[in-house]
Amino acid sequence: VDLESPEEMEEEIPVVICAAAGRMGAAVAAISSIYSNTEASVLFYIVGLKTTIPHIRKWIENSKLKEIKFKVVEFNPMVLKGKIRQDASRPELLQPLNFVRFYLPLLIQKHEKVIYLDDDVIVQGDIQELYDTKLAPGHAAAFSDDCDLPSTHEMIRSVGMQNTYMGFLDYRKQAIRDLGISPSTCSFNPGVIVANMTEWKHQRITKQLEKWMQRNVEENLYSSTLGGGVATSPMLIVFHGKYSSINPMWHIRHLGWSPDARYSEQFLQEAKLLHWNGRYKPWDYPSVHTDLWENWFIPDPSGKFKLTRPDS
Repeated sequence: VDLESPEEMEEEIPVVICAAAGRMGAAVAAISSIYSNTEASVLFYIVGLKTTIPHIRKWIENSKLKEIKFKVVEFNPMVLKGKIRQDASRPELLQPLNFVRFYLPLLIQKHEKVIYLDDDVIVQGDIQELYDTKLAPGHAAAFSDDCDLPSTHEMIRSVGMQNTYMGFLDYRKQAIRDLGISPSTCSFNPGVIVANMTEWKHQRITKQLEKWMQRNVEENLYSSTLGGGVATSPMLIVFHGKYSSINPMWHIRHLGWSPDARYSEQFLQEAKLLHWNGRYKPWDYPSVHTDLWENWFIPDPSGKFKLTRPDS
């Protein structure tokens, strides 16, 4: 008899997703897509601010999502006090929940391995596959590289996207130059993370990230950059050369960069995870490939959250 190794035993897959005011439909679509495409046992950690938690809880409990296993976790934005520089150009990037990914071990207790997902994604593959991403010894996280997909290159050129460190960090600043990281180094996108909590705590990743947030408040190292990389930039610094790779099909992104940049339908069919990072979100108008997103959307039973459509 072939006895399963402990690793192959049924284990619960913890998935962290934020539910932000005004964007709750995003979290709902993401959760519904994950739940519908896997046989695995998923435990959703839904992170919100005190004011938004009752709304998301009601939405889940009064829809077909009532079957899911979930925990609602309140994030206290006070932990960010003094660590964020106000950036007038894109205030939405300073939402406290953007920084939840910095604090994973504080939100999640008993799991060794955790998946963090931005709210503007949908999952078309089996989340078990993403969870099985191998992390090299000594790595606290795995991300998807920004130079990994030929088809994304055309998109990047067409809408002038950032895919190197130079797009996020201000290389005129001494503190950045002192890091010794070439400006042409490929960046990664922290909207999809597979993280190892033991390594994260051991390397005190949260403390390191906070240090760079504080330095940015004092020295403006990255907030004025194009990428809007307030949450990305500290991660690029802290994880430079110390992360494993996620299969690129598990993070097809830039769907929100422009209202007219489109991927081929066939490519999107094969994608395991789609990410509408950028300004043009699939619950708003204009936006691309909204049909793929709307497949998974579940209307708000309270009627507070509504999709913006050209005919609405």
